[in-house]
Amino acid sequence: MNTAVDKNGDDSYFDRLLSYFRSQFSEKIIDFVPFRKSVFLLKTEKNTYMIKGYHIYSRLRLQEAFTATLRKEGFSKTYLFVSPPVKEQLFFEGMHWGCMEYIEPNKIPFSFHSQKNRQEGMELLEQFHLVTSTFEARYRTLIPNAHLLEKWSERFNIFLKNLPFIEYFINESFLSEIVSWANWSLTGMEQNRFFFLKEPFAILHGDVAHHNFLRDFAGRLQLIDFDLISIGPNSLDYLQYANRILPFMDWSFNKLARMKQLQPFLNENAFLFALAFPADIFREWNRIIREKTYTDHTKFKQVMSMTIGQFYLRKQFFDQVKNMVT
Repeated sequence: MNTAVDKNGDDSYFDRLLSYFRSQFSEKIIDFVPFRKSVFLLKTEKNTYMIKGYHIYSRLRLQEAFTATLRKEGFSKTYLFVSPPVKEQLFFEGMHWGCMEYIEPNKIPFSFHSQKNRQEGMELLEQFHLVTSTFEARYRTLIPNAHLLEKWSERFNIFLKNLPFIEYFINESFLSEIVSWANWSLTGMEQNRFFFLKEPFAILHGDVAHHNFLRDFAGRLQLIDFDLISIGPNSLDYLQYANRILPFMDWSFNKLARMKQLQPFLNENAFLFALAFPADIFREWNRIIREKTYTDHTKFKQVMSMTIGQFYLRKQFFDQVKNMVT
């Protein structure tokens, strides 16, 4: 058996958890591998599962119901939760555990480096929205509404509080420019607030990072991990997707404008104001400070590349967007 330790380094917890699953499963466990926090691959003699833990049972139940509804309404490019051969509902040391179908990954992982992948990811997201728009009304009492402006304002304020620390690494002139982009963006978003509340609504994914697109063994692209779903206009997911792919497009507005799913929004001032917001810079600096991972050379190099390495390309992008709004 593969008894790789937990990525968080808690060998004791890993051993206890494995022992618990062994006591619950009627099938012999032959492999147990951590993927990320609270997510494990569990392989028995007959089946392979992804096991995921939730602190709140209702969250697990929501995920089970949501993925089942997705499949029932015609979106098949994701996993389902399944009922494994266990003695009782899995609960261990404050965590409720759900079992998902295992999607065997392709040898070549999905990334945003190629235009083909970026377009395919956008098309899959569009399909997801088309399906969830048909049943979002059923989930309005279960899923929160998306509040992008409030979320980004809070992220920006945390970044401002972290500035005294960040100034040890980044020249003040760069930081001043980045802060000015954010202020301009948030002011424009506030002035056009109605756009971010305008129906029709869909259920939004909320975390369209590359690792939540999985190419399976047969080459089909799948969408996974719905922990951050919310209800709102699909433009909010598209904004996040654009922010994720722009670094791989040299911050080219013209390349972004070729994606037909975005074209209807590029004449909207609110969308353009939001495109200019440096959400990724704030997210990663806040995270690296919160988790105290600035001593991790790889992570620190990534956040510095995002902030300084791409600064001038991003500035050109910002100036172009600002001119379009003006």
